[in-house]
Amino acid sequence: MSLFKSGNPTLSEKVFQHSMSTNMADSMSLRGTLNKFGFMLLMLMGSAFYSWKEFAEGGNVTPLLLTGVIGGLVVAIVIMFKKEWAPYLAPAYGLFEGLFLGAISAYYNEAFAAKAPGIVMNAVGLTFGTAIAMYFLYSFKIIKATEKFKSAIIMATAGIAVFYLIAMVLGFFGVQMAFLHEGSLMGIGISLVIVAVAALNLILDFDMIEQGTAAGAPKYMEWYCAFGLMVTIVWLYLEILRLLSKLSDRK
Repeated sequence: MSLFKSGNPTLSEKVFQHSMSTNMADSMSLRGTLNKFGFMLLMLMGSAFYSWKEFAEGGNVTPLLLTGVIGGLVVAIVIMFKKEWAPYLAPAYGLFEGLFLGAISAYYNEAFAAKAPGIVMNAVGLTFGTAIAMYFLYSFKIIKATEKFKSAIIMATAGIAVFYLIAMVLGFFGVQMAFLHEGSLMGIGISLVIVAVAALNLILDFDMIEQGTAAGAPKYMEWYCAFGLMVTIVWLYLEILRLLSKLSDRK
């Protein structure tokens, strides 16, 4: 039976199988991983504030948004293939994601200022609230990362990825899936399912970090796991923001 299985592609079985450490002093720890995630979060918040400020002052944040998207994607791909570089690249990923999230959040804040004032702060609060709730549910074994549970979440996550890929390809040919952006009952229902899957991915990520710690993975894996956790948190935030925007259309 495999212990290392996660819906997050950055936290996979092979990562730990090829990264075991025999020196416990140089092994990853839960506390170290959470500390590094906190540092990445500060990096993200700093660059997000910069993008938000530029938008508020009337600046063109499109270059910042594109820099964040492209830079974050490139860094993420490099880290996934060169996990030992994570201590140097993971903070950069936080900065790039901050540029993107700050810009996109500013757009949402302005677009829904009348219909849903405070939409961004609500999304932030719900994201952190959900993450904390998932952590406690995992810690107290209320939700257990069993093999069946892992398989179900992995399949659901893969299905969502394929779904978004199809929507993107169709978009290139001028075919738009309205329910992805509009507040129809179907659109809200789909968003609720995706938010739930993103949240449950946190359970898998927490389990992966715990298993890596128990297996004695090397110290740099703290940065790698912090990066993987941030990937899920960013996804969860974007999906919650999308869901709140759809709900506002129903008012």
